[in-house]
Amino acid sequence: MSAESAGATAPREPLFAISSRTVVFGAVGAALYAVLGLFSFVIPGTQNVTVRPAFALVPFFGKRFGIIAGFFVGFVGNAIIDLIQGSGLTYWNWSVANGLVGAFAGLIFAYIPPITGEALRLVVTALGSLLATALGLLFVITDIWLQGISFETFLTLNYGPVLLANGIAVVVLTPALDAIWEPLSKRTGR
Repeated sequence: MSAESAGATAPREPLFAISSRTVVFGAVGAALYAVLGLFSFVIPGTQNVTVRPAFALVPFFGKRFGIIAGFFVGFVGNAIIDLIQGSGLTYWNWSVANGLVGAFAGLIFAYIPPITGEALRLVVTALGSLLATALGLLFVITDIWLQGISFETFLTLNYGPVLLANGIAVVVLTPALDAIWEPLSKRTGR
């Protein structure tokens, strides 16, 4: 097994390149996230913070297909979910935050050297995905200005609960998705 295929995290093209691969995987990821993201529920006592297991797709697509695809999956997928659920583009900043999670994941994993050990690769995937989630979701601090909430409300009712819920999803499910994808990427040489 080569180090290149074992890690499958080295950038194959420039970081911000838009290719047919980026467009196709971004669109497929956004559609998957939009459909599977409908299976979510609101955490009681929060400001409409939902647990969405499908969120694990966002850092996964960022890791495997790059910054642009990751951003597209998070941004477009979340916007479609909001449109389908009837909130329109009211929470556009949350869609941007979801997109930033995918972009940060693409950026983080572009600079992590290939990892040959399966267990270590999955742990690094979990930690990198959690870091990308924590960084990307910080964008929802804009709720302070857009929704007129206090910083304390932002931390305790918005950011904290969504980071916890999505953090659990990405720590458990993103490595699982990556473990499933790894054999497929070895077969295709990508």
